[in-house]
Amino acid sequence: MNRQNVTVLGATGSIGVNTLDVIRRHPERFGVFALCANSQVQRLFAQVREFAPKYAVVRDAPLADELALRCRNAGLSTTVRHGVGALREMAAHPEVDTVMAAIVGAAGLEPTLAAARTGKKILLANKEVLVMAGELFMRAVREHGALLLPVDSEHNAIFQSLPSDISCGISACGVRRILLTASGGPFRTLSRADLDAVTPEAACAHPNWVMGRKISVDSATMMNKGLEMIEAHWLFDCPPEQIQVVVHPQSVIHSLVEYVDGSVLAQLGNPDMRTPIAYALAYPERIDAGVPSLDLLALARLDFEAPDPDRFPCLPLAYAALRAGGTAPAILNAANEVAVASFLDRRLPFPGIPRLIEATLAALPAGAEGSLDDVLAADAEARRIAAGLVMEAGAT
Repeated sequence: MNRQNVTVLGATGSIGVNTLDVIRRHPERFGVFALCANSQVQRLFAQVREFAPKYAVVRDAPLADELALRCRNAGLSTTVRHGVGALREMAAHPEVDTVMAAIVGAAGLEPTLAAARTGKKILLANKEVLVMAGELFMRAVREHGALLLPVDSEHNAIFQSLPSDISCGISACGVRRILLTASGGPFRTLSRADLDAVTPEAACAHPNWVMGRKISVDSATMMNKGLEMIEAHWLFDCPPEQIQVVVHPQSVIHSLVEYVDGSVLAQLGNPDMRTPIAYALAYPERIDAGVPSLDLLALARLDFEAPDPDRFPCLPLAYAALRAGGTAPAILNAANEVAVASFLDRRLPFPGIPRLIEATLAALPAGAEGSLDDVLAADAEARRIAAGLVMEAGAT
């Protein structure tokens, strides 16, 4: 058994922390080559001290200086770098076998693409890579022989429920549709009128999962499910009409695959991200993830309902962007990131999130997704437009 060298992009976030917990349990299998984070120097330093990576990467030079000083004072030999170029280098380094791609948002696109172009084993937890540049990224995976394993609990569940070889396409493999389950978030039963008074604190209080603030808000608006639908389209070569979202409040069934003979295969488990992380890290083997067994008798019931598009318009916006194609999903994602940040800063009300996304999509026609530069240009312009709309809303 060869020991895998792992680069963790987004080490201090919830996925990164859970990844390191699984690695901690299996030191004979996995070693940490690089830990990459944005700005949480104190948490990153604690991780560096425990896992002794060869490299650590942060956002900018002042943070790098602070981390490097801490490392020197502690007698640690880890080399500290900063910036996007360093992230790309850590993802593509020849000594790296596996890359956990868990940087939230558009910032994860370039290093994850670098990992694909160097044929790495990629554990994909960043939805935005496929949302922004699905065609470009999947082409890089195919052309460079990268192994792509989804870590999102929903896509990991689908991966486990599909045949081992779907290169012929899911329809040829007898798949009728994919069902993405959604918890419905904290406002599943809230009236549309009451959504106006929603606070960032309430939106970040997810009923089942422990997640970062941005992803928690995406869950509350159900944009996370829209982004996951786009991601599923690229991961499994599945048209949008064969991807259905189902609200499942218990978050025990993580997703399902229906076959043409009427069979429905589902993957179940406690809502703990260590399960899909461990599955992807050790694939095709299985290892202990530290997750307790699912007690079906204690659970007693599983509920399902259709999502309400009037209460959660982000979901139909995502379907529309995928059907429009080109850079429309990148525009959708950029506008959503600006909208969520503005809501968390209390500059936009909760129902203003889908309104801002829709207005940005209307103001910026989609172009072709020809290159990374095309995607990044659409992303930048969408952010500029969305930020301007937020300022206009604040001035009125």
